[in-house]
Amino acid sequence: MRDPDELFAALARSRFRDRFRLGPKDRAYFESRGLDVVLEHGRQFLADRLAPATPKNDGRQTPMRGHPVFVAQHATATCCRKCLARWHHIPAGRQLEPEEIDYVIDILRRWLTNRHIDETSP
Repeated sequence: MRDPDELFAALARSRFRDRFRLGPKDRAYFESRGLDVVLEHGRQFLADRLAPATPKNDGRQTPMRGHPVFVAQHATATCCRKCLARWHHIPAGRQLEPEEIDYVIDILRRWLTNRHIDETSP
């Protein structure tokens, strides 16, 4: 797994990853549910869509919008196993370990917290 500070510096240099923002609906959802609930949804999304050794529709299993976690996954390259391998050094072809899921949740938490603060600051 990659050092989070190094990861976020690399993500900031990617025009594709850096363009993701929470839209008004996602921000409203985030604000109404709170970070803990949103991340609990994220943990379930990871368990269902990313944790298996060979996820169904890998590379296309994460929508681009519809939940703050989906946006965060694309922004942090935690959207598919290929991105996890490339950006986070988590090998594909095997089930994610619990500590790897915790790592991804921590990455999502950091992005959601920082991005939410950036977008709501005057």
